[in-house]
Amino acid sequence: MTTNPAVTVRDLHVKRGNTSVFRGFDLDIAPGKLVGLLGPSGCGKTTLMRCIVGAQRIASGQVTVLGQPGGTTGLRKRVSYATQSAAVYDDLTVRQNLDYFGRVLGGTRADTDRALAAVGLCDQSRQRVATLSGGQRGRVSLAVAMLADPELLVLDEPTVGLDPLLRESIWTVLRALADEGKTLIVSSHVMDEAMRCDEVILLRDGRLVGQMAPSELLESTGTTDADAAFLALIKRHAGETRRRAS
Repeated sequence: MTTNPAVTVRDLHVKRGNTSVFRGFDLDIAPGKLVGLLGPSGCGKTTLMRCIVGAQRIASGQVTVLGQPGGTTGLRKRVSYATQSAAVYDDLTVRQNLDYFGRVLGGTRADTDRALAAVGLCDQSRQRVATLSGGQRGRVSLAVAMLADPELLVLDEPTVGLDPLLRESIWTVLRALADEGKTLIVSSHVMDEAMRCDEVILLRDGRLVGQMAPSELLESTGTTDADAAFLALIKRHAGETRRRAS
């Protein structure tokens, strides 16, 4: 397996309207890991993911993905992105959606069957997407993201709106993909999901607060749960910022 980072971000500057989201942001993500991108709503998680997949205009800086500039043509089949809002057609059935996107990506019926089984939608394959619950629609989007067997999956809150049993099944799928050597970047604002990852990246107001293994997160903060650990890191980061400013 390559030792080069799957994702490298250097001196990233991004503005949304008149608001600066990132100001000189740096990050490296190693390949073959299940990485949790965590932090409160509005901290920059979705903007960072959009930068990685090439869907976000940046003011300056570099984003390199699998050795190429983020969003370039050569990455179209190597990188998949599932947004918070399900990017599927409501008037088609679940299988018709997957068959359509599969043909676009050069996939097979077997790929569709594999993706349906992975997200637990075999029984709903003939239902129109418009009749599904919000959580089910999100799972259709996740299945589409898995169709091309990508090297990097970027998933924006894939478990939002799911009940505990379905959340568990989705994380089982994500873990299996990482164990196959794929790189996954999974955003969430639910801190306990950090414990399911190989590494967590914690953001706050467009800044990197911490990047470490979950066990290191707890050990370094002397806490026993992810929520308390994140709050401890925030306080530490704020204190360091004040000291540098003084």
